[in-house]
Amino acid sequence: MLNKVILIGRLTRDPELRYTTNGIAVAKMTLAVDRPQFNKEKEKEADFIDIVVWQKQAETCANNLGKGRLIAVEGRLQIRSYDDSQGIRRKAAEVVADNIRFLDWPKDRENQGGSSFGGSGFGSEISFSGDDIPF
Repeated sequence: MLNKVILIGRLTRDPELRYTTNGIAVAKMTLAVDRPQFNKEKEKEADFIDIVVWQKQAETCANNLGKGRLIAVEGRLQIRSYDDSQGIRRKAAEVVADNIRFLDWPKDRENQGGSSFGGSGFGSEISFSGDDIPF
């Protein structure tokens, strides 16, 4: 049997970090994933999928991700049942993430021109005077 899900999409809101009574970190977030086809009005539609992340990865996501960030999620589909506030039995589908990859940079990092290599950022302008060019 196989239960494997791979999704790429954008976060609809900042991750929500909580801790269990045993001190284990758990983050919940919602991922908007575009559907491959257009609707009748020629507009793209999206599915909004609940993601659950545990332990250290949950803390990393909560500290580094925010609304609109592009991520890839690899995990498994989980269906759970619960009773709502009126006592009605409900089901919820969510993806329990095994691995999350950040696929873009945060907006403020792009504006600063920073890079993880300590340079001025990929594609930044370098100014030369006529005497600086060696040829």
